[in-house]
Amino acid sequence: MADYRLGAMETRFAHLIWENAPVSSGELVKLCEKELSWKKSTTYTMLRRLCERGIFKNENGTVSALMSEGDFAALQSEKFVEETFDGSLPRFLTAFTSRNKLSEQEIAELQRLIDENRG
Repeated sequence: MADYRLGAMETRFAHLIWENAPVSSGELVKLCEKELSWKKSTTYTMLRRLCERGIFKNENGTVSALMSEGDFAALQSEKFVEETFDGSLPRFLTAFTSRNKLSEQEIAELQRLIDENRG
């Protein structure tokens, strides 16, 4: 599985792209200058990095997402559970609920997910 972990600045940059995509690379440079106080070279370096990881693409000066923000979050979650809990969702939930009690609404939603995924 590719490395889909992002640092804090990479995450802010990715959110800018997801919020504005498709966006011209020139407009992205302006957005990053305004929102992140980045120089043009910093924007292009970061963009190249995230394109190489398969998250975005820059084609003919237009930057677009190769995966949605939701898909990206799902991949990060899967990788975390795999690396930390040997891929065991029950082990993850056991660890999570040992310090955070679930509300009735959360329990109902989890039960709904379990019921939908049976079989």
